[in-house]
Formats: sequence, structure tokens, C-alpha cells
Amino acid sequence: MVRRAAADLAGVVRATPSHRSDTLTRITGREVWLKPEHLQRTGSFKIRGASHHIRHLPADGRPVIAASAGNHAQGVALAAALAGRAATVLMPESAPLPKVEATRSYGAEVRLVGSVVDDTLAAAQAEAAARGSHLVPPFDDPLVIAGQGTVGLEVATEARDVEAVLVPVGGGGLLAGTAVALRALRPEVRIVGVEAAGAAAVRASLAAGHPVTLEQVDTIADGIALKSPSARTLAHIEALVDDVVTVTDEEIARTLVLLLERGKAVVEPAGVVGLAALLAGRVPGTGPALAVLSGGNVDPLLLAKLIEHGLAAAGRFVRVRVVAQDRPGALARITGAIAALGLNVLTVDHLRAAARVGVDEVEVVLTLETRDPDQRQEVVDRLRADGHRVELLA
Repeated sequence: MVRRAAADLAGVVRATPSHRSDTLTRITGREVWLKPEHLQRTGSFKIRGASHHIRHLPADGRPVIAASAGNHAQGVALAAALAGRAATVLMPESAPLPKVEATRSYGAEVRLVGSVVDDTLAAAQAEAAARGSHLVPPFDDPLVIAGQGTVGLEVATEARDVEAVLVPVGGGGLLAGTAVALRALRPEVRIVGVEAAGAAAVRASLAAGHPVTLEQVDTIADGIALKSPSARTLAHIEALVDDVVTVTDEEIARTLVLLLERGKAVVEPAGVVGLAALLAGRVPGTGPALAVLSGGNVDPLLLAKLIEHGLAAAGRFVRVRVVAQDRPGALARITGAIAALGLNVLTVDHLRAAARVGVDEVEVVLTLETRDPDQRQEVVDRLRADGHRVELLA
């Protein structure tokens, strides 16, 4: 079925050849390959499953409807436009504006409904039943799974020597489809699904032996922030996948910044979780490993926050609170000590009326650019040696 899907998608999907990363290979100490689906049409792998599903709908001209946080939305919108069908896409109220506008730009009607994707999907299912529209599921569908499985089909031929393949997992469609293809063509490959720790519904479901619905999800990886997989995708994962691991938001942010800085690639938080797991040492083995970069649709405002968060998590800047005597030259002595360490000052807040200082003291909060995490403690030690009270804030 995956091979038939690949034939159906010829001329629709863009080639995204897997490639070896010399930089990441040096950093991890094992050969690292990347499958750049963030360069796919609509900015993610989702065009594959959406197009395959819509291609097999009855030729009745009825409109399609879908629910998504953004990537499936864009895939459905473009696939529907290519098929000459009207499309309505329901998105969560918190959906990033660039994803909303991109979906509209492909010709779909967009409405914001619910607080999370699961709520939006329920609304889409109800509307499809009421209006007779064709629902295009984000993951719980054999045609969608087969379409996403073409990623695995390509990986099997593009990176023949990899020993492990890491796949982001939210609802489980990409992981299920990729596993189907790899188990058929490369049964020896270790397949690992990767979730955000704040939305680990698949791990919870595997532990319970049935789909579990989380009470809430909390992660920067909005593309995989689902409360529950489906019974269908969970069955595929139980049967075909070797392991499912999680990564923290800090690990995600660090990886996103690393890809920006060293890989020259703009990838969304959900898209980097596989690589984040590899960098964090969550995948055993020393042989070649491939991470699927599943999407690149990131809100520029969120990207700016993520860069700052990622730099902090990587120890690339530090915030310190310094309490000094309120005398002429006190600030100069503090900044002089910092300059002696070769550090750059990004911001300075000089507060005389702070609640936690004496009447003859001043509080200075500095944000400093550092070369590596070790310099954080150097800053603290140097300022304390000069007689200041110092608190590491971040």
C-alpha cells in the first residue's frame, strides 16, 4: 500500500533526499543522517498523507474538512486545491498566525475552534457528519498512514547503512507509516519514536496497553502536542516500533538553535525531537542514525523566543544578580571584572530601590554572552571574589 501511495504522489511531493551531516557526526560521535521533510511542499511531511487520502475520495465534488494545529491544515489545503475541492480547516484558537495565514493562502476556509488539536478534531468530525463533507483525518486513517509511510520508503533507499531511524510522534501517523515501510524493506533497522515530554501520550498508551488520553499537554512542540494517539496508530507502533522515548523542551530548544547555527536549517520544535533524542543520548548504539526533520513551519515570534531559550539552555548566555555597595565606580568594577573574562554584556538593569538590598547598596542584573556553560560559574566566582553578593538567575 505504501508503494502504491508513492506512485500516487508522484508529481505532488517534492524530493527531500536524506543526507549525512558532518557537523552532527562530529558532535555526537556517531554518523548522523537527516531526512529534511521541513523542505517538503507546505513545509512538512503532511502533504503526503493528505494528498493520498484526498486522491482516493469519491468523485462527488463534495468539500473536505480537517482539523490541525497547522501542518496537516496546510497539507489538506494544498491537496484539496490540487484536486479541485473546497476545503474547510478548523484550527485551535492558539494556532500560530503564520500557520493560519499559510493555510488560507492555499485556498482553504479557516476557523479557530477549541484550545487544543483534540478539541478541534472533535468539532471537525461533528461538522463533517452534519454537512456531509469528507473528513481528512490527521493520522487515524489507512490512506493517510500509507502516504506518510512514503517517508520510510525513501529513507530505506536513500540511507541504506543507517542502523536507527528516529521519527517524531504526536498522533502516530508518520511513525506508523514509516515503520510499515522500514520493516518491509529494512527489518534490521531500529525504529524509535520520539515525543515531547510534555505530551507523551504514546508512551502512556503503550504502558497501559490501550490509547490513553492525557489531561493536558504542555510543550513548545505544538505540532506533536496531542492528548492521545488512535487505536490504529498505537497498534502499528506496538507491533513495529522498537522504542518510544521523550525529550524535554530545553533539549528541543537547544537542538533547534544548533540546527539554525550549525546546520543552516529552520526546523520547527516538533520537527527536531528525533535529533534532540540522539543528541541527548536516548538512542543506544554507535552506528549510523537518521533523524526525520518532520516540519519547518515555525512562527517567527516563537522562533525568537526559542532561540533565546535554546541559547540559555545551551549555556550560551547567563543572567546574574549582583548586590554591590552604592558608591561611585561600583558598576564600573563589576563590568570591568566581566570584561576581564572576555564576556560581552547584553543588558544591564541598575536598581537602587530594589526590595532586597540595603539603603547603601545597589542591585545590578546583567545578561551576559558566554562561550560555554563553564563560564557561567566563572562569572559567579570572579564577582564573589571581588566582594559582591551574587545570584545566578538563569
